[in-house]
Amino acid sequence: MKLYDDLVWRGLIQEISDPKLIDLLNAGGLTFYIGTDPTADSLHIGHLSSFLISKRLKDYGHNPILLIGGATGLIGDPKPSNERPMISKDVVEKNVLGLTKQVKELFGFEIVNNYDWCKDINMLDFLRDYGKYFNVNYMLDKDIIRRRMETGITYTEFSYMIIQALDFLHLFETKNCTLEVAGSDQWGNITAGIELIRKKTGKDAYGLIMPLITDSNGVKFGKTEGNALWLDESKTSSYQLYQYLINVEDSEVIRYIKAYTFLSKEEIEKIEVEFKEHPETRCAQKVLAREIITFLHGQNSFERAEKISQLLFSGKIDELSDNEIDDVFKDAPKLKNDNTPLNELLIATSVCSSRRELRELLNANAILINGKVVNDENYVLDSNRKYNIIRKGKKKYFVFY
Repeated sequence: MKLYDDLVWRGLIQEISDPKLIDLLNAGGLTFYIGTDPTADSLHIGHLSSFLISKRLKDYGHNPILLIGGATGLIGDPKPSNERPMISKDVVEKNVLGLTKQVKELFGFEIVNNYDWCKDINMLDFLRDYGKYFNVNYMLDKDIIRRRMETGITYTEFSYMIIQALDFLHLFETKNCTLEVAGSDQWGNITAGIELIRKKTGKDAYGLIMPLITDSNGVKFGKTEGNALWLDESKTSSYQLYQYLINVEDSEVIRYIKAYTFLSKEEIEKIEVEFKEHPETRCAQKVLAREIITFLHGQNSFERAEKISQLLFSGKIDELSDNEIDDVFKDAPKLKNDNTPLNELLIATSVCSSRRELRELLNANAILINGKVVNDENYVLDSNRKYNIIRKGKKKYFVFY
């Protein structure tokens, strides 16, 4: 299958700037760039499909460049609703270093930082050399700007488009970069860059945007209660990632497999048939988890996450090591075991609001300690264990140390 057809089949192309790009993509040999601002020191899984499409292009013979926005990160890409908070220069520099290290390890792309060519441009040169090529009416017509007109937009944010266009022009002139790849929310900035290149050089450049990957409610994939799932294993463990992926909605999982894995069309269609016949096995979710975690963290991390999940599901907490408990329950409340009976310990630590609530839970077999049901309110936690794990009800865990 040709590259363009494969990208369309996977649902990874929303729009291209010129039909000529189809043949150029299929032919190979383009230098293209994808950018990200250093708002954190790690990418999250919402970024991953964009970076994977760049790897797909690389595998077909194209040359990727990752632009880390050390300059644009100091400005802030306009949000649809309100202005982003400013990030300090020290934090931006720290985040640039973190992203550079991560992308080199995961993808091996060439990396550039737009701060390197923006830092020496003074205001007069910026206005004369770039600003004069931008018609304000043209800028106001861009979707992201138009959506902010009612609430207001600062000149700083308004200028972001010009800087991103400047980036495209710089890479076009210095690295023969003729294509920018991004998510659909960047379409206005990409087309501004294409126009700037045409006006200043008389030559063609191209843009390709991907649809933002969302769940059935339109929430960005990888966002849970406002928290990102980071690609850095020290920030989001393989187990946490596994739990998210294994619970992906049935209606979305095949779409995610197409976008987030390198499995072939034939392999994915086979998985789809099996999944439709036996959705209760969650075979598609397991494939998604295996492919993403193995790519990001390696086979051993995936197998460890799968093992932990199986032990927890079967209630075999006793078989978890202390390190695995640290991993699984790092977000659970950590409470001191004072070697008193449950009817004192759980009240004193506010796990239960009263002895009456505790008795009701014990009688309903709703208190589990290290995976085993406990009914005795005088039970004392094992003081020889580093951790005792108490489950209250179906989902609330407490770690006593």
